[in-house]
Amino acid sequence: MTTIKDPVSAEIAHLPAGAAASAVRSPSPGETQMSLARRGVITPAIARVAAREQVTPELVRDEVARGRAVIPANIHHDALDPMAIGIAFTCKVNANIGSSPLTSGVAEEVEKLRISLKYGADTVMDLSTGGDLDQIRAAIIGASPVPIGTVPIYQALHEAGSVEQLSIELLLAVIERQAAQGVDYMTLHCGVLRDHIPLTAGRVTGIVSRGGAIMAQWMASAGIENPLYTHYERVLAICRAHDVTISLGDGLRPGSIADASDRAQFAELATLGELTRRAWEREVQVMVEGPGHIPIDQIAMNVEKEIELCSEAPFYVLGPLVTDIAPGYDHITSAIGAAIAGTAGAAMLCYVTPKEHLGLPTAEDVKQGLVAYKIAAHAADVARKRPGARDRDDALSRARYAFDWKQQFALALDPETAERMHDESLPSEYFKNAEFCSMCGPSFCSMHLSRAVHGQGHADPAAGKPAPEPAAGTLAPDLAAAPVAFRSAEPHP
Repeated sequence: MTTIKDPVSAEIAHLPAGAAASAVRSPSPGETQMSLARRGVITPAIARVAAREQVTPELVRDEVARGRAVIPANIHHDALDPMAIGIAFTCKVNANIGSSPLTSGVAEEVEKLRISLKYGADTVMDLSTGGDLDQIRAAIIGASPVPIGTVPIYQALHEAGSVEQLSIELLLAVIERQAAQGVDYMTLHCGVLRDHIPLTAGRVTGIVSRGGAIMAQWMASAGIENPLYTHYERVLAICRAHDVTISLGDGLRPGSIADASDRAQFAELATLGELTRRAWEREVQVMVEGPGHIPIDQIAMNVEKEIELCSEAPFYVLGPLVTDIAPGYDHITSAIGAAIAGTAGAAMLCYVTPKEHLGLPTAEDVKQGLVAYKIAAHAADVARKRPGARDRDDALSRARYAFDWKQQFALALDPETAERMHDESLPSEYFKNAEFCSMCGPSFCSMHLSRAVHGQGHADPAAGKPAPEPAAGTLAPDLAAAPVAFRSAEPHP
């Protein structure tokens, strides 16, 4: 493919986060990141992504061109610092925020956005269903350097008042309005068809996706096929005009491990594959959303099936939760599944908070969910050997062995919590230089004893040196023989 560089691309690639925001607009009206990539253009957004991912601009361009990566970058989102979602890049994490009909408002949601950004959210979805939705969304988009996603059917139902009053014209108007506001990607439940609904009848938990349930009730009450499916070309025209990435919603995802990997789930997934290819024909970017409750032994199979049925479009998974017994701790049950899904090839993980199934998350819940999912995504990046993924681990390990407590705190995912926990039992500043913590004390600390054995004292000759990779041939046979998709970001043949 011939490379065509936009005149400002070289400059944009080296700008700090935020400084590239004003240059994300497509050079020509009606163009998308995909349409330009297919013509060989390295856009400012592609150049910025390459710099952030430590890869070549050509790789980013080629991944976007073939649909295996997306750069959610609405032409109206002025504060955006471009990022990419795809199997060739670091595993991303989305945080959900949003008001409900019963609680929260603009100030509360902007604070949740601030917390999300502080703890590393790569994208944020505004799932507001109560209050002035346009005002809340405008405030979030205006304050966000990361892509913002929405679920337009929520606002359409909010304005219609009931499912029976919904119309495709209202829903398309909402999609157009949100696109004009600067929404970077939209969850659209286009793949829930009338023939799929009977397949959910024997489920333990029925249809648990809010969007999927709304669409199912709309089809049942009006006696029609899914309007988003029958009017998909109109949806694509709106998304192309604003370069909105479609996130094809998993309206029939399982809501319990008992319902995992059933006929309804995979019937919808096959339809999402068809819709993915139709979007690509219009050069509209698309990713595919995945299941919510999946036992550990089925997670890799689910990722592989999405890759197969949806032609390698980026897979955006909720969780998945690997057990249903832990309300209040589902950020943990789901982070376990998320790490496995990320290692298997999922491109983005949608976080789950401790409030899942229980209530509207607070700012503290947002933090807890994000920290759990940043751990999961990072673990997947290390397993998939992303460029530089292990650097921070190695630096923190060296600081730990050197008893450099302040450096340990600085490198931690949540520095404040790490330092607070250390200081709960050893609050004096003196102990910031001690060669022990309160767990072992000075006489039983293994690292202190190990340093004495090796005669290192306070000087660590290994400092600054990368930890060695396992020697060739030392991996367990089952790992060494694992498919490429499970071990690296190399393209599928």
